[in-house]
Amino acid sequence: MSSESKEDLVFKALAHKARRAMLDRLKEGPHTTGMLCEEFAQMDRCTVMQHLKVLEQAGLVVAEREGRERWNHLNSLPIKQIHDRWISEYATHALTILDRLQADLE
Repeated sequence: MSSESKEDLVFKALAHKARRAMLDRLKEGPHTTGMLCEEFAQMDRCTVMQHLKVLEQAGLVVAEREGRERWNHLNSLPIKQIHDRWISEYATHALTILDRLQADLE
């Protein structure tokens, strides 16, 4: 197994626009791999499956087999964890600075 942290895997997965587009599709609901291949027809099936593998390794997609179909489900928890760790913390800091600036201007 790679020495990359789970957080690193999430950032890596989110770095590619095709994977972000796949996550946007999965926000609408679970899709089979075949459905995703149809929606991303500009890529061959192997490429779609490679992107899904990266998303799955990052924990952003959970795959479930039903007979011959592989259903891909969005798991948004890793994105929320990134938000809680990075985005919200920095947003709070930025808002504090803006509040101070507004108070100084008044």
